[in-house]
Amino acid sequence: MRIAVVGAGVAGLCTAKVLAAAGHDVVVIDRTPDVGGVWSATRRYPGLCTQSAKDTYAFSDHPMPAEFPEWPDGEQVQAYLASYAERFGVDRLLRLGTEVVRAEQLDAGWRITTRPVDGGPELTETVDHLVVANGVFSEPALPAFAGLEDFTTAGGRVASSSGFADAGSLDGAHVVVVGYGKSACDVAVAVADSAASTDVIARQLLWKVPRHIGGVLNFKHLLLTRMGEALFRYIRLQGFEKVIHGPGRHVRARMMASVGAIAARQDRLRELDLLPRGRFEDIVRGAIGLTTEGFFERVRSGAIRVRRDRVVVRLLEKEGAPHVELDDGTVLRADLLLCATGFRQGVGFLDPDLHARLLDERGNYRLYRQILPVDVEDLSFAGYNSSFFSPLNAEMAAVWIAARLAGRLALPEKEAMRAHVDAQVAFMDDATDGHHCRGTKIIPFSLHNVDEVLGDLDLQIPARVRAAQWLNPVDPAAYRDVTPRLLARLGTSPV
Repeated sequence: MRIAVVGAGVAGLCTAKVLAAAGHDVVVIDRTPDVGGVWSATRRYPGLCTQSAKDTYAFSDHPMPAEFPEWPDGEQVQAYLASYAERFGVDRLLRLGTEVVRAEQLDAGWRITTRPVDGGPELTETVDHLVVANGVFSEPALPAFAGLEDFTTAGGRVASSSGFADAGSLDGAHVVVVGYGKSACDVAVAVADSAASTDVIARQLLWKVPRHIGGVLNFKHLLLTRMGEALFRYIRLQGFEKVIHGPGRHVRARMMASVGAIAARQDRLRELDLLPRGRFEDIVRGAIGLTTEGFFERVRSGAIRVRRDRVVVRLLEKEGAPHVELDDGTVLRADLLLCATGFRQGVGFLDPDLHARLLDERGNYRLYRQILPVDVEDLSFAGYNSSFFSPLNAEMAAVWIAARLAGRLALPEKEAMRAHVDAQVAFMDDATDGHHCRGTKIIPFSLHNVDEVLGDLDLQIPARVRAAQWLNPVDPAAYRDVTPRLLARLGTSPV
């Protein structure tokens, strides 16, 4: 088939690699000038680094360089992805600096119209299959603030965290960061040392997991194992999960509470008045994120001020300078307003009516296995299973796509798939209080997703390896023979 993959981030690269190895004619289209998606040089905010340790945030057949630190920064991850593309020949399939203007569904296949981002004529071509891999963090969601015109006239700037690249230009500036997720805390630390003031406006405090719990235990030994994942109740319990959510539920609850107590003491959250409401296990209902190195230390020193349980109600000009007003009446100087307020999962190049068919009534994507839109032909999604192990989850989904296109995947009837999708979305709505990026984030159930995808393909890794993952952080290399095994079935050879 002729296949167009939209997006050259983690998911787009591994999907292109697997599909090309399966014999397809693949083109990868991305509007940025380099590979990487959220890791692109055009989108890296100061302080960006991985949430997962380097030995878990990798493809199965391409480990992170040994010289990288435990939590690689944005530039290092982008270099890693570029080396993956070069090693497996994906770089020859790339059409960078190119925007997909529209994708029109035909009776069979798609008509794709693209345009160079730096100008030039549009190009129209047809493909047999379309893979949307544009990333679940592709479109920053900026709030619509009242008073924006007065604010900007007074010299104020508003930017998303991913659209802000230069922390060195802030000497003497007053910065306000909206949000309390990982990117908000990352960018606050990055600007605090040069800014005149740095205020973080937190509508809701979230629990943070220290990188080293108690200063000793690497968090990957807690959450990046099957045991860590099993601490959170999944929609379908299996094996030992039935014990820890049944007779052993009190032990599980004490384990979670103890981690929360350690984190609170370690970061001195009560002293800082930054102790989140609720239980630590409710972390899944917000955003499971690591503590940004240096964040709480700067709060203690006064370099960062966190305004908890507050929101920005309007922007304004005051005494000739830009300011923001909070809902308690506080007015803060704000030369730069940085919004770390999440993302929209948009696919703007699709016809609005067709796009609506991909969503439920609440705007959640209805994708079987986070991949297949049941009611739209010749279309797959890659990377809409964002997880702790995004490269691994995306790679296993790419194998699933290749098997389906080759006719080697037995799927349920459409009605059964629709029911499965609706049940899964409803469960995630409840489990995460709706914080699953409109159905595109599977945290904390990353390994359940891998197991289900490989179970469909009868390509599970050995049971003894899965058993070892209960106590040891998952090593993506354990899955390195999955793609070769599928390609052997298809009569093709690995790249």
